[in-house]
Amino acid sequence: MSKKYVYLFSEGNANMRELLGGKGANLAEMTNIGLPVPQGFTITTEACTQYYEDGQKINDGIQAEIMEYITKLEGITGKKFGDLENPLLVSVRSGARASMPGMMDTILNLGLNEDVVDVLAKKSGNPRWAWDCYRRFIQMYSDVVMEVGKKYFEQLIDQMKEARGVTQDVELTADDLKELAGQFKAEYKSKIGADFPTDPKEQLMGAIKAVFRSWDNPRANVYRRDNDIPYSWGTAVNVQSMAFGNMGDDCGTGVAFTRNPATGEKKLFGEFLTNAQGEDVVAGIRTPMPISEMSEKFPEAFAQFEKVCKILEDHYHDMQDMEFTVENGKLYMLQTRNGKRTPAAALKIACDLVDGGMIDEKQAVAMIDPRTLDTLLHPQFDGEVLKKTPVIGSALAASPGAACGKVVFSAEDAKAWAERGEKVVLVRLETSPEDIEGMKAAQGILTVRGGMTSHAAVVARGMGKCCVSGCGAIKMDEENKQFELSGKTFHEGDWLSIDGSTGKIYDGAIPTVDASIGGEFGRVMGWADQYRRLKVRTNADTPHDAAQARKFGAEGIGLCRTEHMFFDADRIPAIRRMICSDTVEQREAALAVLEPMQQSDFEGIYEAMEGLPVTIRFLDPPLHEFVPTEEADIELLAKDMGKSVAEIKAIIAGLHEFNPMMGHRGCRLAVTYPEIAAMQTRAVIKAALNVQAKHPEWTMVPEIMIPLVGEVKELAYVKKVVVETADAIIKEAGSNMKYLVGTMIEIPRAALTADEIAKQADFFSFGTNDLTQMTFGFSRDDAGKFLDAYYDKKIYENDPFAKLDQTGVGKLVDMACKMGRATNPELHLGVCGEHGGDPSSVEFFHRTGLDYVSCSPFRVPIARLAAAQAAIKDEK
Repeated sequence: MSKKYVYLFSEGNANMRELLGGKGANLAEMTNIGLPVPQGFTITTEACTQYYEDGQKINDGIQAEIMEYITKLEGITGKKFGDLENPLLVSVRSGARASMPGMMDTILNLGLNEDVVDVLAKKSGNPRWAWDCYRRFIQMYSDVVMEVGKKYFEQLIDQMKEARGVTQDVELTADDLKELAGQFKAEYKSKIGADFPTDPKEQLMGAIKAVFRSWDNPRANVYRRDNDIPYSWGTAVNVQSMAFGNMGDDCGTGVAFTRNPATGEKKLFGEFLTNAQGEDVVAGIRTPMPISEMSEKFPEAFAQFEKVCKILEDHYHDMQDMEFTVENGKLYMLQTRNGKRTPAAALKIACDLVDGGMIDEKQAVAMIDPRTLDTLLHPQFDGEVLKKTPVIGSALAASPGAACGKVVFSAEDAKAWAERGEKVVLVRLETSPEDIEGMKAAQGILTVRGGMTSHAAVVARGMGKCCVSGCGAIKMDEENKQFELSGKTFHEGDWLSIDGSTGKIYDGAIPTVDASIGGEFGRVMGWADQYRRLKVRTNADTPHDAAQARKFGAEGIGLCRTEHMFFDADRIPAIRRMICSDTVEQREAALAVLEPMQQSDFEGIYEAMEGLPVTIRFLDPPLHEFVPTEEADIELLAKDMGKSVAEIKAIIAGLHEFNPMMGHRGCRLAVTYPEIAAMQTRAVIKAALNVQAKHPEWTMVPEIMIPLVGEVKELAYVKKVVVETADAIIKEAGSNMKYLVGTMIEIPRAALTADEIAKQADFFSFGTNDLTQMTFGFSRDDAGKFLDAYYDKKIYENDPFAKLDQTGVGKLVDMACKMGRATNPELHLGVCGEHGGDPSSVEFFHRTGLDYVSCSPFRVPIARLAAAQAAIKDEK
């Protein structure tokens, strides 16, 4: 067989991560640098891929290679599998190339049967230890390999402890444990219908298959989706000779970090248990002691462990998370990896490593996961209270942060309750643009329907509001202002807490703590800005959001949606009058009322952005979103327009569309009603002229964006209206102000004809939300209903609305960039869809040659860091 599927620890190194997985590569590296590692071998990730290709079987060639390496391991250790003189026992652990804590399953003490246990008991003079190892092995093997649940065995242990009048596992005697092993095997047989395997080689193959299988368990699949780990990577398997922490009081096991993973403080942090095996610490079965107390129990092993910590951190130039065992006072290292840490700790550790001369600024920027920055900028729940509060539901973590408040069911109530000083959580089936004021007033938003890019999710992220979306488990009863979740009915005014960073929902009020950003945040961001090429703008519709984004380092606005400004109570009547007008004159009269309001909005946004570029998108949504639905509002509009209620209802009915997302919206509105585009142009240009006059030191260049263009003639038509209107105002003002007219590329046809469209456009901004929707042919609001089935069946690995589909949608973006620049070399290129704040998508936009990405204010730091990492990666 030409391909090598198995490597001894002494044959690998840290650079072989893709083949040996993180754990295997690091065990090899620790072996190479002379640390005390129980020896073993790694079965590669390619063997896992082959296992799935062969229909979930380990083929004969790979089995033969594994057995050859067992023989090599027997030679290294001087012990033999199943031997009655000097038996070899091993652990079997998974190890993917990306760390997946708690996702995959471990088996210890493999190689035991009753004969071997008797030998170990006699040889060691410690029968309690031998039988403890065996009962643990039966329990783990049954659970992990044969999928007999842990709980059956836990019940048997509890019954035994009760019968013996003891409370701790360690108080059970050798005879108790021997009896327990017998009960375990009987339980195994009753569940599986066969005897527990006694042949160590059969045990080993079963365990290796179980690790490969666990790569595809539901926990692992969810973790991979959340952490961008491709299914195709597979997991490696590490087979390692056992070191025993459960032989007595001069033995133990522990888990430790070289720095505090919560704060980043440079101080050994961890836990240790005497007379225990590794699973006991991680599983939390017994309460361990702090690592510092190990120095009293095992002074020599602790002194050696401190040296090992320094060696590992100096070697890896990062905080390490280690597992170790002490057997008869001697230290053994079982694993090391770069430790998981909180976002605040990540920033502190990066800065401390730079200050200590261990890494440079580029390495510091590259080592921080951009996605984690989000949580730093939002309130969080009090950790201690959270631990004690049961979770009653979970859905999509749509917008980070924590919120608690009294349940309300409508935007109007949210606003009214908030005005009288109440904290509220707005619970809706789904949200729409008219809910905007209620969303603003609420502490957080919970929806029954909708995905990561539903209206609620997008708007909440823009506002920096906590949002949990798509909780299908809720039975909603809006009419009676109540809903049911986890068997409890919640009424208006009941307290509810939601965590938009995890998607979890809690009953009652959990106190929150405000976000605190330390000096390290500014330092790391400063370094990121030195290395990135991509500019980072923000999507902001109000001066408040614009100012927030400036604080986070935004270099302009890539998307200002004008429709959100029309929903205020003093404006909606004017837009409704315009919709119900019969003549151009009536429409223009209604628009004349809106114009000064729009102008004043734009002036506020220009002021907040201090002369930086601002792209204003003209009216985009279908008109039916603005018309009244309540009888009282319809009557008011009829009176206002001098029409009958029946006439107004007929107009509203006429606006109904079967598929409004693909209906009369975007540039189609401006083609039908050019007076809308003319009014918006006047407001944009007059606002820019006023702000320019106030701030001569700024250079105002307004950017007008025409949405939803699919045909170059549409753009040419609307652009003509814009240019004629703008030029007349600028000329009248005696100014020579420049402005740009561009378009959103969000229809596949626009991407396919980008060379033609670029002749009429000063810039392209990719609206990747709609472009994804139209390319895939499914609605982002409905996709949640079937995407889970697609993940389970491995058709999709990610939500294409949260992470750009680089194969399909990405190809359209890349093609449009190349074709557009070929006919218009001066063309500016940006993206304003939600993907502008997703790190892997930002890397793609960097490679594609865009000038900027634009994202919601609270994701600006993520985009800045991701853009820097893309540039640093490029250099390599």
